[in-house]
Amino acid sequence: MLKRILTGAGALLLVLLVVAGTVLWDPLPANPPASELAAAAADYDAEVIRDEYGVPHVHGARDADAAFGLAYAHAEDDFETIQETVAAGRGIMADYRGRDAAPLDYIVALLGVWDTVDARYETDVPGDVKALADAYAAGLNLYAAEHPKATWRGLAPFTSRDVVAGFVFKTPFFYGLDATFLELFGKDYTQTIALDPADGRKAFLIGPRTMAERGSNAIAVSARRAGDDVTRLVINSHQPLTGPVAWYEAQISSDEGLDITGGLFPGTPVILHGFNRNLGWANTVSAQDLVDTYVLTVNPDNASQYKLDGAWVDFEETEATLNIRLAGPFALKVRRKVLRSAHGPVIKAAHGTYAVRFAGMGEIRQLEQYYRLNKAEDMDGFMTAMSLNALPSINYVYADRDANVAFIHNGQYPARHDSWDWSGDLPGDRSDLIWQGYRPWTDVPKLVNPVSGLVYNSNNTPYSATDGPDNLRSEGFPQSMGLQTNETNRSLRMIELTDGTSPINEPDLLALKFDTSYAEQSEAADLIARVLAIDWSQEPEMAEAAKRLAAWDMTMDADSRYAALGGLTVLREITEKYTHMPAPGPETAFREAVEWLMVHHGRIDPEWGEVNRLVRGPVSLPISGGPDTLRAVYPAGMGDDGELHMTAGDTWIALVEWDRQGHQAARVISPYGSATLDKASPHYADQAPLFAAEEWRPAHLTREDVLANATRAYRPGKD
Repeated sequence: MLKRILTGAGALLLVLLVVAGTVLWDPLPANPPASELAAAAADYDAEVIRDEYGVPHVHGARDADAAFGLAYAHAEDDFETIQETVAAGRGIMADYRGRDAAPLDYIVALLGVWDTVDARYETDVPGDVKALADAYAAGLNLYAAEHPKATWRGLAPFTSRDVVAGFVFKTPFFYGLDATFLELFGKDYTQTIALDPADGRKAFLIGPRTMAERGSNAIAVSARRAGDDVTRLVINSHQPLTGPVAWYEAQISSDEGLDITGGLFPGTPVILHGFNRNLGWANTVSAQDLVDTYVLTVNPDNASQYKLDGAWVDFEETEATLNIRLAGPFALKVRRKVLRSAHGPVIKAAHGTYAVRFAGMGEIRQLEQYYRLNKAEDMDGFMTAMSLNALPSINYVYADRDANVAFIHNGQYPARHDSWDWSGDLPGDRSDLIWQGYRPWTDVPKLVNPVSGLVYNSNNTPYSATDGPDNLRSEGFPQSMGLQTNETNRSLRMIELTDGTSPINEPDLLALKFDTSYAEQSEAADLIARVLAIDWSQEPEMAEAAKRLAAWDMTMDADSRYAALGGLTVLREITEKYTHMPAPGPETAFREAVEWLMVHHGRIDPEWGEVNRLVRGPVSLPISGGPDTLRAVYPAGMGDDGELHMTAGDTWIALVEWDRQGHQAARVISPYGSATLDKASPHYADQAPLFAAEEWRPAHLTREDVLANATRAYRPGKD
């Protein structure tokens, strides 16, 4: 009897497994044949020249040819990350990366990325921009055709809409939209309700709410300030050293006037920041208040409705299907509702129901604006491109051959009622608080040719952008624009190191760029003061360590024997805003720094360069700098090997110069090399020694110079 039961149970289990396998069976489709993928490549002809550092210099008769060649060259160096970018933009990352990627796919649906692309691509993307995106997709497809094993199954063919969707998806995250969504999805969100100013009340905060900051430096010095009649621009964005928002260097040019060198991200057919023959610009991330969260009242009798202007209104409801890869050909389909209100995307959480309205919502012209910037020939052309106002945020520091310098606190500033305080959450039941459109480009904060001849930004307030008397002032802008008011250590050091009149020539400018100190008024200085205020007299070893800490000059030079103790004490407090990992109090941080140094180094005063390392494969080098210093070096954490390995901070850096005759020179450097993934390539880490030593390599700008330093030349799809 028992045997029959067990046999029956086994049969039932087998049936259930067969049924489950049938339900979950969902193999990824095969990619098209190589001939089909490569067909469009016949329409393009690009020359790619690799210089001595493997950097691609791409030229074509048309701008589209150059975009085609750029896609192919970048795929040679980092095809895996480009594919990740495409899959993320399509909202299908979970089909390749499994459950952990499902929230990303849901956000793509929640933001309506493809709703925007489908609705606006044909009508609002100009023909020349479509041609650029088509060409870039053709370059990726050619590479996929030639490398079928490296191409993710079911991902090809790549399309021009993928290119545009990547911009639609990613650009809002640069001002912190991702942090807003993560906070709302979290369990411990605290509402911050704005009260109606008509009642004579101001907004109040029940709990703190902060926006994660990100780093970057940008400095421009006009010829008259330099003292040697040379205008200079330092491009110094702080990004991860690898991944989908790590800089990749290229020069792209065409017979149609395109000729620009700079940094771009995987999946982008144009330079995002860099320089052409006449001008250049550096970007830094800004943190204006460009997101509004509305607290919705849901109908207690009908969860599909919310209150607006005294009436119950239906949510707009669609469904997202998340294909979550389990193993091999098996995937689990999970269906989730996607709700929208008149305000924007809706999030239902345990602590409430919220709608989010944000700068860049429904915007599709990002690639167009970047393309126009790439083609700008002078300040008027640059400002005309900026006036498209398609980029939701990002500061611009500008310089050109005519000795102009400028700072733009760029943003799509919502056209909000100025009587309200928009820093907290808004009532979701009033349609008059649902702003429509943005303030005009003329309202965007700009500082052009200040009297001191210096402009800078280090992710700080726009009211501190020059060292002269003509900084922008808060009274010149309505509070509803939500402009930043913060300073960073890097901006405080700029204030400490400049005086409004003293010449800033090349050595002076490089000293600013590679400065490693914490300012007197910095967060780090405050933390150290709090540690030193503790009475350590009852603990001789800690008292001796405190005496050592008191002797620290607040610099993070590689040869310093004080920086390790000081730097480790302040590290987690400074980086908490990036890591979202709660930092220990100053006393605990100091004790743990002492313990960590003794365990791993046997002393509390090793040279900082023994601890702070630039590591790439077998290359391991000491490096100066630290978190939030002008020489920005951010580690992943305090490693078990006794080292801090740089993972973000200074990445692709450029120093661009124009003399009074308009002659241009430029030097550049990257922390690793152009071969992003190929560990066997000589260019996997060939720039690391120069980068760690704060040295440069020349940028090859003319065809003659490129050819003189060429190591390989080829025509994708032709040779």
